[in-house]
Amino acid sequence: MSLSDASISHVKHIPTQIEEFDRVLCGGIVPGSVTLLAGEPGIGKSTIVAQLAHLFSTQKPAYYVSGEESEGQVAMRLKRLNVDPKNILFSNAIDIDAILSSAKQHNPSLLIIDSIQTMIASEIDNLPGTPTAVRAATAQLIGFAKQSNTPVLLIGQMTKDGSVAGPKTLEHLVDTVLTLEGDKQSAFRLLHCGKNRFGSTDEVGIFEMTQSGLQGVDNPSARFLEDRTQNPGSVVTCVMEGTRPILVEVQALAEKSLFANPIRRTSGYDASRLQMLLAIISKRAGVAVSALDVYVNVVGGIKIKEPAADLAICAAIISSVKDTSYPKDTIAFGEMGLSGEIRTVPFIEKRIKEAQRLGFTNILSPKTKKHLREIIG
Repeated sequence: MSLSDASISHVKHIPTQIEEFDRVLCGGIVPGSVTLLAGEPGIGKSTIVAQLAHLFSTQKPAYYVSGEESEGQVAMRLKRLNVDPKNILFSNAIDIDAILSSAKQHNPSLLIIDSIQTMIASEIDNLPGTPTAVRAATAQLIGFAKQSNTPVLLIGQMTKDGSVAGPKTLEHLVDTVLTLEGDKQSAFRLLHCGKNRFGSTDEVGIFEMTQSGLQGVDNPSARFLEDRTQNPGSVVTCVMEGTRPILVEVQALAEKSLFANPIRRTSGYDASRLQMLLAIISKRAGVAVSALDVYVNVVGGIKIKEPAADLAICAAIISSVKDTSYPKDTIAFGEMGLSGEIRTVPFIEKRIKEAQRLGFTNILSPKTKKHLREIIG
């Protein structure tokens, strides 16, 4: 068959009414799709699926299967979130055949499996969580989703290195892979899409953990900066989360070390990249940092993964060393080269526009500065 003769069906998304969640999924959950939601324990996965179960249960029952918690524990969470459990079916079975047999009888609006690592398939003689058991259970759930046109949401765990626990084939089998990230000590959570067969993976959802569950953050830049005070070592930068420019504060503290090997610590920033930036500051800007303990923190629990924050990190460290503050309307972004040059970054116009929207007029960027020496006051 020639692909030119193939019929192209329009993919219909079901809005979940959680705006940030729908943003990431390009409109909502697709009927018959299988979505994997992964995250560290305690990050808020069960909270958001409880909210989804409630929203999907308005027309038909939603089916919540938990191999990790009892019905009492799940009921307590629903009560805490002010969710009416009346139309939410629950099972703590781990046999995937029994679960699917029950699901076929109830024809739910949404099937939630919490978590896929606890499920077993009867034809596979393996313990729950083994690669074979996870693959077999996932394959049966995919078959059910396609045949019944029921969306299935799988909960998965994350390993220490930030990857999805279980066999890599798990991510290949499902239609969509979502990861929920954030610092447990912070209220903010970021929802990333690593794979989406029905849309783009460019969007990121930003949530705040509240007593009533995860709530979308409409203006994240303003929220991340609302408690900021202007002190030495504090600089605002603009990072891209998907296609969204977000302003965050980076803080640095440099102090004379009492040890032969100075301490270098980061929170929300790559420690090895900090070492490189310290070398650039020392060699190319002439600011002595080799004998200093240096601490870098990204405020709000955000993890910066792009090099566009290099200039802000350097500026914050230099500010702390010299014990001077930049003007309050200062923002910095740009990638640092090893020669001390400030290199351009993607979406520079978007970053500038977001900065100006929030009143930042002193913009240190590749458009205004060419070398690190130029930002030293």
